[in-house]
Amino acid sequence: MPITHPSSQSEVEIRSRILLSALSLFAKRGYAASSTKELAKSAGIAEGTLFRHFENKKAILIEIVTQGWIDILTDLLTELSEMGSYHAIAQVMRRRMFNLHKNADLMKVCFMETQFHPDLRDRIQSEIVDKMTTVAEAFFEEAMKKGIYRPMNVKTVSRVFIGMFAITGFSYGTLTEPGASHEDLKQMAEGVADIFLNGVLQRS
Repeated sequence: MPITHPSSQSEVEIRSRILLSALSLFAKRGYAASSTKELAKSAGIAEGTLFRHFENKKAILIEIVTQGWIDILTDLLTELSEMGSYHAIAQVMRRRMFNLHKNADLMKVCFMETQFHPDLRDRIQSEIVDKMTTVAEAFFEEAMKKGIYRPMNVKTVSRVFIGMFAITGFSYGTLTEPGASHEDLKQMAEGVADIFLNGVLQRS
């Protein structure tokens, strides 16, 4: 965790530069292969300045991943809560996926490093997934009360929804072909939404 709090605009800018540089470096080389010396050089600061803002390299990794996912899921759930129709999940998914290229480095770092850092995985679970699931539960519970969705365990539905969104988050470079077109991404988003809303079984 940070050991100091930024008190001026210049300090905020330095902190932001550290995080952006670290995200780029970790995505290219991996966390273990990236030194704080390289990170400081990339951010255009002295190594000592880096440690005035973050206790260690691990604190930087944790902040990058947790804050990145908080931003992504907050945007998703805000959009979801403002939808005029409970059937518009495909539209939400589509808009989110079209912006995922902006978060490609974050997705790569998250996917790689949570495999090797159980504490980071636990942090994501407790600070992001659990809190966001609570928000999603309210949305789906209301839809069930209105008879739009069939009665189910609302916590399970919420976790499945967030999980499916997270998986589509990695689709920009994994589930779809490299250089996927706008139409390919649209079909992926709509397919995920269709599976979530309707399942895969043929209805008689």
